[in-house]
Amino acid sequence: MKRIAQFFKVSKEQFLGAMRDDHPQYSEQELLDMYESIKLPQRATKGSAGYDFFAPFAFTLPAGSSIKIPTGIRAKMDEDWVLKLYPRSGLGFKYRLQMNNTVGIIDSDYYYSDNEGHIFIKMTNDSRERKTVEVAAGSGFAQGIFLEYGITVDDDAQGIRNGGFGSTTKS
Repeated sequence: MKRIAQFFKVSKEQFLGAMRDDHPQYSEQELLDMYESIKLPQRATKGSAGYDFFAPFAFTLPAGSSIKIPTGIRAKMDEDWVLKLYPRSGLGFKYRLQMNNTVGIIDSDYYYSDNEGHIFIKMTNDSRERKTVEVAAGSGFAQGIFLEYGITVDDDAQGIRNGGFGSTTKS
């Protein structure tokens, strides 16, 4: 097994700022408690490919609604690897819980962005049966899988990332 990455928490300031922006209903003390309770992603079994990402707070997601979750997590990985994010299988199967961008792609250079490579996950409950998803704080809701990738023989990309969603196409 290749050991090519490591998870870290983002700084307290980065997490609190993101939470204040996206979830202003929480008090300062609740946010501090959330930060202290963040669990790093981990595999459930020796044979698991996916690293479970844990909810930093409880949320309820009725059918047809979405939520953006600042995970408080960043991933440092070797240059020729990518972290791909998906919903946990059971939530996808039972509720059609989906990521808004279908598959989250965390590039190796995202770790060095101004936002510390803070991984955000936006999920939608696309239940056709009008089921409501309830996720408890600290429970797994998404999973990440590290994959090695290649590039073309004539690739000469020299750009440097700074930011997340869509940052590599901004000029």
